[in-house]
This record gives sequence, structure tokens and C-alpha cells, in this order.
Amino acid sequence: MLNAENIKDAELRRMAWRCRRGMLELDIVLQRFIAQHFNQLTLDELSAFDALLDLPDNELWNVLQMKNLHLKSKTKVQQTVIDKLRSILMSKPKAML
Repeated sequence: MLNAENIKDAELRRMAWRCRRGMLELDIVLQRFIAQHFNQLTLDELSAFDALLDLPDNELWNVLQMKNLHLKSKTKVQQTVIDKLRSILMSKPKAML
């Protein structure tokens, strides 16, 4: 039987799988983001995060490190998600990433 909880669990598993990347540093940040923020994301933020996961690893990593202006036309919601991701990146010593 489908209910909101089952759908939420399925979406969590799908997103966690999409966060598994080839770049270890990015994998760590994305997995922490899912663990810390998934339950609080709005539908718009979830959609924006899903779109960010379409970027290749190096491009996404550069966006998080503010080295890439590729997303010049990002929306306010995308910027909110990027800021949350950056907060995770900045919260751990670089040696751990």
C-alpha cells in the first residue's frame, strides 16, 4: 500500500543512490547532506538538488567550492541548496574530505 511515508522512504533511497559519486570528496559531502537535510527539504529544494546531481562530478565540486560560475542562471532555490551543501563542505576539516 502506497502512503506518504513509503513514498518518502523511496525518494530518500533514490536520492542517496544518486549521491554515490566517483569523487570521494563529493560523495562524502552529498551523503552528509542527505543525512542532515533530506527530511527538511521542500519539494522545490528537492527538485533543485536532483537537478544539481545531473552535473558531472568535477562541475558540481567546482560549484560547491565556488570555482565555477557555470550556474550563473541559478534560481533562488538552487542557491539555497548550494548554500546548504557548502555549509557541509566548510564544516569539516579539509583533511577529512
